[in-house]
Amino acid sequence: MSLFATLQALLGERYVQADDSSLAVLSDKHRQYHGRVAAIVHPGSTEEVAAVVRACAAYSAPVVVQGGNTGLMAGATPDDSGRSVLLLLDRMNRVRDVDTDNDTLTVEAGCILANVQTAARNVGRLFPLSLGAEGSCTIGGNLGTNAGGTGVLRYGNTRELTLGLEVVTAEGEIWHGLRGLRKDNTGYDLRDLYIGSEGTLGIITAATLKLFPLPESRCTAFVAFPTLAAAVGFLSHARGGFGASLTAFELLSAACLTLLQQQFPESVLPFGERAQPWYALIELSHPQAEDSARALFEAVLGSALESQLIEDAVIAQSLAQSEAMWQLRENMSEAQARAGRNMKHDISLPVSRINEFVEHTDAVLQQHFPGVRNFTFGHLGDGNLHYNVAHPLTSSVAEHMVHYAALSQLVHDSAHAFGGSISAEHGVGQRKRDLLPRYKSQVELNLMRRIKQALDPHNLLNPGKVLPLEAS
Repeated sequence: MSLFATLQALLGERYVQADDSSLAVLSDKHRQYHGRVAAIVHPGSTEEVAAVVRACAAYSAPVVVQGGNTGLMAGATPDDSGRSVLLLLDRMNRVRDVDTDNDTLTVEAGCILANVQTAARNVGRLFPLSLGAEGSCTIGGNLGTNAGGTGVLRYGNTRELTLGLEVVTAEGEIWHGLRGLRKDNTGYDLRDLYIGSEGTLGIITAATLKLFPLPESRCTAFVAFPTLAAAVGFLSHARGGFGASLTAFELLSAACLTLLQQQFPESVLPFGERAQPWYALIELSHPQAEDSARALFEAVLGSALESQLIEDAVIAQSLAQSEAMWQLRENMSEAQARAGRNMKHDISLPVSRINEFVEHTDAVLQQHFPGVRNFTFGHLGDGNLHYNVAHPLTSSVAEHMVHYAALSQLVHDSAHAFGGSISAEHGVGQRKRDLLPRYKSQVELNLMRRIKQALDPHNLLNPGKVLPLEAS
C-alpha cells in the first residue's frame, strides 16, 4: 500500500489531499518559497497525529507541520522534493480545559490566537499574547516560533506564557506534559526545548497556558522624543514610574509616521505637523479604576516633561482614540507593503545599545548604499527592532533588492557586534538558516545538532529548517 493510501486509511479520504501547486499552504506567506508534497493531512486528534507520524516514519517521509502560515521565515513551507507530508492542525482547535482557580487554559495547537484570547475573556481573564496576525495565526505556530508581540515587556514571550505541552515525538509517541504547574524541577525542562524549535524536534498538539487578571483600566499615549537616546532614557523612567503596569512601549521613527500618512491618508497623526524624530506608543494596564490609572499616567509623563526626557505627549481620551493610536502601529507592515517590497530585519539588542546600533548602522548603510531609507520601529521595551530598509527614491525596488544579501549582512553584522541577535521573534526557518554559522559559535551549533539527532535521529521532522545544512 502506498503512503497516500495508508494515510487515507488512517484519517479517511476526506482529510487527505493530494499535491496541488495552487494551494496557498504550499508556499510561504510572501510567496518566496514553494514546495511539493506527497500528501496534505488534517488529523482531528493527537492520536491521529501520532498515527500519521508513525506511518511517515515507516515510509521515511518527512513531516512538516503548519499552523496559520503567517510566519515570515518560511519555516512551515515544505521543500520541492515532493516527499514530505504537510500536516495541518486546523481541525484540532478545541479548548480542552479552563481552570480559573489555577489561572490556566488548555487549548489545542490549531486554535486561532484571537479565539484563545476570547476564551480567556469569557471567563474574566486575560491571555496577553497579541500579534498583528492574531486573527489567523495559531497557538501551535506561536509556540513553534516562541512568538513575541506587543505585550512582551509586561508578560514575556510565548515561552513565558506556557506551563505545559502535549507533543508527538519523531517516533510517533505522545508526551503528555499538560501540567499546570508553575514549579516543577523534576529533570530537564522539555517544554522549553520544544517551544521555539519550529517543529524540528516534535509536533506540539496542545498547550496549557497562563491566564492573568483582566486589567481594570488601560491608558494609551503617544510620546514624542528629540532623539532615540531620549526614548531609551524615558523607557527607564517609565519602568520606574509604572512598574509592572507598563504593558507596551512601541517605538516608531518619524519616517514611519510619514509613510503611514502617505499610505493611509485617513490616519490622524497624534501631533499633526509638529514632527519629532522619534515616537513611542505606550500603554499602561492598571489593576485599579481608570481615574487612578490616568492620574498615575499623567504624573509620570508630567515629570518626564519637566526633566526634558520627552518633547510632547498625547494621552488618549477615549477608547476610539486609543484604538486609532494602535492602528498606526498595526498598519506599519501594510504601509511598507503598499510602498513596495523592502528589506526587513527582525533583530534584538540590549536596550542600552539600541541608540548606538541605530546611529552606527544608519551611517554604514548610507556609506555603502547611498540614499536608502530606514523605517525603524518595534518593541523597544524588550529590545526588539524591526530595522527595515527601503529603496532610494532615485532607484527602483528591483534595483534595491539585488543588494539584499550584502545589505542584510551589514545589518546583521552590526547587530551581532552590539551584542544582539539576528532573529528576535520571527524564528529562523529557511530564510536565516544558513546565516547562523556566522553568528553562533561552533559549540552552539554542535549542541543544537546533538539535540536534533537525539530527538529526531532520522531527520524527518521539518528537515531543512533552523539548522544550517551540512556540506555533503
